[in-house]
Formats: sequence, C-alpha cells, structure tokens
Amino acid sequence: MRAHEAGALHGDIGSRGPAWLRTPVDVNALVPQLWPRNVTRGAEGALTVAGLDVRTVAAEFGTPVYVLDEDDLRSRCRDFRAAFADDDVYYAGKAFLCRAVVRMIAEEGLFLDVCTGGELAVALAAGMPPERIGFHGNNKSLSELSRALDAGVGRVILDSFDEIDRLTALARERGVRPRVLVRVTVGVEAHTHEFIATAHEDQKFGFSLAGGAAARAALRILDEDVLELRGLHSHIGSQIFDTDGFEVSARRVLGLQAQIRDARGVELPELDLGGGFGIAYTTQDDPAAPQELAKRLHRIVEAECLVQRLAVPHLSIEPGRAIVGPAVFTLYEVGTVKSVPLGTVNGAVDGPQRCYVSVDGGMSDNIRTALYDASYSATVASRASTAQPLLARVVGKHCESGDIVVKDEFLPADVQPGDLVAVPGTGAYCRSMASNYNHVPRPPVVAVRDGRARLIVRRETEADLLALDVG
Repeated sequence: MRAHEAGALHGDIGSRGPAWLRTPVDVNALVPQLWPRNVTRGAEGALTVAGLDVRTVAAEFGTPVYVLDEDDLRSRCRDFRAAFADDDVYYAGKAFLCRAVVRMIAEEGLFLDVCTGGELAVALAAGMPPERIGFHGNNKSLSELSRALDAGVGRVILDSFDEIDRLTALARERGVRPRVLVRVTVGVEAHTHEFIATAHEDQKFGFSLAGGAAARAALRILDEDVLELRGLHSHIGSQIFDTDGFEVSARRVLGLQAQIRDARGVELPELDLGGGFGIAYTTQDDPAAPQELAKRLHRIVEAECLVQRLAVPHLSIEPGRAIVGPAVFTLYEVGTVKSVPLGTVNGAVDGPQRCYVSVDGGMSDNIRTALYDASYSATVASRASTAQPLLARVVGKHCESGDIVVKDEFLPADVQPGDLVAVPGTGAYCRSMASNYNHVPRPPVVAVRDGRARLIVRRETEADLLALDVG
C-alpha cells in the first residue's frame, strides 16, 4: 500500500479522532492543565489572560501572536526553584529565548543553559551573569568557545574529543581553567519521539558509555589538568512523563563516577541529569509537579550513591519546556472553514466529513505537528458558543498538505471566518523553531501581566525579509 506523502498526519481518515479525545459536554470549557494559570473566559465568553481580553491583544498586535502569561512563567520558575532548593536549575534556553525571558528567569533565581553562540549573545545582551550560564552543543566552534571563555561562562558541557582538544588549547592560550562537564550517552531509550530521544547510542550527542569513550574523555581531562572537570552530564530526551529512564541513567552515570574514582582517586562533585520533563498538550498528558520530580530524582541519586559508596554530588537539572511551554498560547484568526468528504456511503458522498479550519499562521510558527507528529488542543477564543461540538482540524495557510496545527479537536459547529482561535502549550519550540516558509514573517511575542500587554519580540515585516535579500 502506497503511503500518503504527508505521512501519518493523514493516515487516519476516521471522523471520530483519537481514542483519548472525548467529546466535551461544554465546548467552551477550558481544561486547566492545558492553559496558562491566568487564562479564563470573560465578557461574551472571550478568553482573558491576566485580566486582558484576547480581542484587545489581537487588535493591538495582530495575529498570529504568541501570548505569554508572565506571572505564569515566573511562578513555574519559582516552583522548580523551591522543589530543587539545594540544586542548580538551568533554564534550557533552546525552548524559547529572548532578552525579556532571560531577565525573568534570572530574577527568579535560575541559571541558563545555551547551546549556540547566538543564544549566548542573547544571554549576555540581557545581562545574565556569565557565571550562571552553561554552554551546551555538539559542535561548538572555536569562535563560540573563545567567546564563552572570554565571557567567563560558568561551565562548558563537552561533547566530543575534538571539543576537548579545542577548549584545552584555548584555555592554555588564555591561562584560564574553565569548569567543564562531560556529556555521557547512557543508552537509555526514553519513551518519546525518536527525534527528541537523545540518550540512545546511535545519535550525535555525547560520549558513549558502553563503548568506553565517556571514561576515556573524563580521564583525559583529569590527566591533562588544564580544564576543571566538575562532573558528568546526561540528557535522555524530551517530553518525558515518568522517571524510570532517569533512574537507569543515574545508575549508569554514577557507575562511571565510581569508575573514575577507582582509577584516579577523584570523586567528581557534580551531576547533571538534564531536563526533558513533559507538559500537558492535550488531555492524554499527565505531567508530574516539580516537587514530585525533585523527590523522585533525589531518591534515585541518593540510593545509587549509597550502592556505589559515593558522596551525593551536587545536582543540576535543565527544564525548558516545563517552564515556558504552558505559559504561552498562540492566537490565530480563522480565514476559511471547509468540510471535506472522507468517503461515500452506497455510492453517494454523504459519509463522514472532516472540517478544516484554516488560520492565518501554521507550520511557520509551529512546526512541531509536522515534525514530531505532536498533538495540540484549541478553542475558539473570541466568544462563547451554544453550538454543538464539531470535530475539526486546525490547519495553516502554507502551501503544504502537512501544514497542520491541531490534528483533532472539538470546536463549536458554528466556527466561522473572523473567529479567534487559541492553541495552548506553544511556549516551547514554536517561536524558537519558527521559519519564513512561503516568506511569511514570524509572529511577535507579547507578555501580559496585571492586565497590560508589552511587546517583547516584535513581528517580522516584509521589509525585514527583503533586507536580507541582497540580490
């Protein structure tokens, strides 16, 4: 059977949707765990965020627009800071980074993890203390490493022998002793999409534990005594809902800690278990609270240190999605509504229909549905409705059949052009992975607090696109 060129997104032509999706009793009701904490329905059933009507946001800033509930983001920072009170919490900047967010997480006491020179530039421009920055990445250039050393970043996570050589040479030239961690590939298969699982052996990140590369890397750094090896790092993937993978990862990494101790008499003082903590995109997702995550991870590390006769190392974690993901929703305007027959009954086109709701954004502002087969929720945001729930598919405006924002969601049957539709859970990996596909300018990011909105990333314009076109 020939596969559809758009892949699995079009594989299910049923009209019922996935098994986990339930027909709502009230199509206007919001599922609390999917939305920022300060989102409610206000006048005429329109969504409000921190007391501000989304219709006002759309009128002032246009659509599509990413809307950030600032107090929600700050409260999630505080939740992780309180849960991991004796540890270091690094916000994973790759989820979403701009100067305003850097300042927010710094003010809430978090550290910051960056993985490119561009992310480092944003962090430094925002005034993040460099000693509170960690620098990740599997192919850091000489110029990126030089900038990190000159800025005085707090730690560099090393990913290859070439990188060890580069950083060692640069450190010798400068007469500095940067703190480093060795990223270990532990062979754990996280229960997530293959593109965001990062700890199995056959992928680009880190030093293999099974093949002995991780041990050789750590011992080389100790023997050369130019870089200060602080500990080991493991990251097993993203959108993870249980701690079983972390337990296996910690056991294996701490086993390597013990091996290093036995070989060189050195107990490394730090351990970074990465991030990847999942969030609720739909009702099928049930993420653990930071307090519960902290309890489980500490129990895992303490138990394994007891087995290995190791002192419990100072722990670091790297939540990104879990902080910014739920704090943002994307606001779109509906342009067209179209019902498409999915088959025939007794030779007549009167069988199941799919309702396509086209909005003024799409895969250029949220690639995750097409890239990861991700699932999202949605609601009509500009009004309440008394119409019956209708299973719909929210799609974008791009010239691509896979341009789908929300594969399956119940919207009111009277959804129409001009309605505003909001998609929650879009704070992580949406604006940061946005593109100019079809030469569509990227949307702005608006932060709302105490009933007032402020622009923190402006909308791109056609002039911006043409400015780069020097032909």
